[in-house]
Amino acid sequence: MDEEQQAAGTGPEPTARAGEAGHGPLAGFTVGVTAARRADELGTLLRRRGAAVLHAPALRIVPLADDSELLTATKELIDHAPDVVVATTAIGFRGWVEAADGWGLGESLLARLRGVEVLARGPKVKGAIRAAGLTEQWSPSSESMAEVLDRLLAEGVQGRRVAVQLHGEPLPGFVEALREAGAEVVGVPVYRWLPPVDIGPVDRLLDATLARGVDALTFTSAPAAVSLLERAEVRGQLPGLLDALRHDVVPACVGPVTALALQARGVDTVQPERFRLGPLVQLLCRELPGRARVLHVAGCRVEIRGHAVLVDGDLRPVPPAGMALLRALARRPGWVVARADLLAALPGAGRDEHAVETAMARLRGALGAPRLVQTVVKRGYRLAVDAP
Repeated sequence: MDEEQQAAGTGPEPTARAGEAGHGPLAGFTVGVTAARRADELGTLLRRRGAAVLHAPALRIVPLADDSELLTATKELIDHAPDVVVATTAIGFRGWVEAADGWGLGESLLARLRGVEVLARGPKVKGAIRAAGLTEQWSPSSESMAEVLDRLLAEGVQGRRVAVQLHGEPLPGFVEALREAGAEVVGVPVYRWLPPVDIGPVDRLLDATLARGVDALTFTSAPAAVSLLERAEVRGQLPGLLDALRHDVVPACVGPVTALALQARGVDTVQPERFRLGPLVQLLCRELPGRARVLHVAGCRVEIRGHAVLVDGDLRPVPPAGMALLRALARRPGWVVARADLLAALPGAGRDEHAVETAMARLRGALGAPRLVQTVVKRGYRLAVDAP
């Protein structure tokens, strides 16, 4: 979490096609990325495994180097030393030290911190602390704020002064629990989350999600999840978004804190055991292929993915209309599906059944095996599913 990533401004268009990305485990799937920070890194990890990526940062990070609130908190801690400092993010800790340097308070802040107990939430924060010439007293192996809280409460915080470097997203119950246990808590607000300047990419990602144009949405911070939900509510799309996330689109969160806002809305999320981007991508590499529909049709193994089909392991990108027809046929494998029903499955097709014929021709061409879909004269079409 070292760099702020800005919205591209071109909207969430796919930046890698499945055929271009190779036949990785995510080939044929589209993944939405809501991150503002480290979005490039996450996108690269996904593309290397074959995914198409839609990036629409759901928020932006505003540093508070010139903010009076941060300056006041810094002066207060220099004048009145805390007993404990909790550092929560590497970018936040570095930003705090850099801001203090800009005010001419850098040396005074570091001198004060050398004499207090410093707790680091994880290894990246430890790196930032040591780069500043300090040494952390302890860091949890889980990188969980809950474990940090447990340690502080076990030590006892009655009458102790605890400085917490805030990182723009809520720390559910953390500050409240410390205060209830008798601690004086000083918040150090290093940066804030705000909505993106250009909301267009977020709106287009929402539209794509409701249309099932993405197979998964990734969330790497709680504010990103909250921001997306709030934008959907403003647009009147919240019920549709929640339905998509509950049934068709995989909501993948980097950790439990990030998942809270979605779980509060009744959305079950998937999370890696280690709260890192790599394990998050590895999780999707298992989840998405595991949810793909696999059929044996006309002697071929057919695996239906988000925007492509694997025919005997050969990746075949399929246009959206063709995928709509294929999914309608796959819901009743081997059965005849009437043209009227297929027409209803085509987005924006109106009442012209000729649209079905056109889309079917393109589907067969994309699959490269016309025999997979049979025409039943005067009735409709069916998948030529192999007998058991």
